[in-house]
Amino acid sequence: MIVRITGFVGMALVVLAASVLCGAEEKSAPWAGPQAGRGPLKVFVLAGQSNMEGQAVADLEGKHYNEGKGTLMSLLRDPAKAPLVRHLRKGDAWTVRDDVWVYFQAASGLKRGALSMGFAGYGGKHHFGPELQFGHVMGDALDNQVLIIKTAWGGKSLFKEFRPPSSGGETGEYYTKMIQEIRECLGDIKKHFPAYDGKGYELAGLVWYQGWNDGCGPKGAVEEYEQNLLNLIADFRKEFKSPRLPVVVGELTGPWVEATGRWADLRRAQAAAARNAKPTGSVVFVETHDFVRKPEDSPNPSHGHHEFGNAETYFLVGQALGEGMKKLVAGRTER
Repeated sequence: MIVRITGFVGMALVVLAASVLCGAEEKSAPWAGPQAGRGPLKVFVLAGQSNMEGQAVADLEGKHYNEGKGTLMSLLRDPAKAPLVRHLRKGDAWTVRDDVWVYFQAASGLKRGALSMGFAGYGGKHHFGPELQFGHVMGDALDNQVLIIKTAWGGKSLFKEFRPPSSGGETGEYYTKMIQEIRECLGDIKKHFPAYDGKGYELAGLVWYQGWNDGCGPKGAVEEYEQNLLNLIADFRKEFKSPRLPVVVGELTGPWVEATGRWADLRRAQAAAARNAKPTGSVVFVETHDFVRKPEDSPNPSHGHHEFGNAETYFLVGQALGEGMKKLVAGRTER
């Protein structure tokens, strides 16, 4: 692992608001940094909706962020929790891992580079998603260069927008976009990461973290969720000619430790899909409900659908998804 440090940009809410109001699109040049891991690349696709985009608040404070409660910076200041996250920062800067690359077509523009803060749905470097700690787990586990391709859009259901071809009806627009964005990245890795050594890549795993819009969505969405997820996994594997591709299904987190009603049914459907997927043992369900933190201890107390923007929640989700994938990849290697 090679860890570098990037400079910290002061956080002024006025500047942040101005960039949002102006609709400024983020511009990302091809990543000029080195390839620190060996080839071939190990490629992991992280897919889902706004939770996968990344809603965790890193360092914003003030009244709009509950005075900074539950941010990553607050964890770093907490003697009891700082050891958990201290590898993410050194001094006044976020660490950067050259052995893990990230590619994300965010709404704010294309983001590509070495793993660090900011590969979220917002512009700037004040938010993160599950990719941050997932990348650290996989980077620590593998000698190969890791490439994370994020494909995530807010407000999209598996029932409709992500609907896979074998579920019948109209294939979801965002299922198609997911495949297109993955192929766009893999079709010319050198264009996006010029240091790529050309030794090829292996599609090593898929992480699925989604479900909110099915839980509050159209009639039948929860009832069909298990089968639709099984179909998505099968179709994805067929598309990329990888019938045993390791898949991690992250439990819908949301605002509940113990969900009720349709939300509980949806969580059970996610677990059932992982349990019933073939080949047996190639898909794992990762529980995340214990990572929910109180809204009053979080930067976005009214955003239950985004886990209140709590940094500890998103860090632990990324850790759990990574540990699940690490076990699947290790098991595949041993065969």
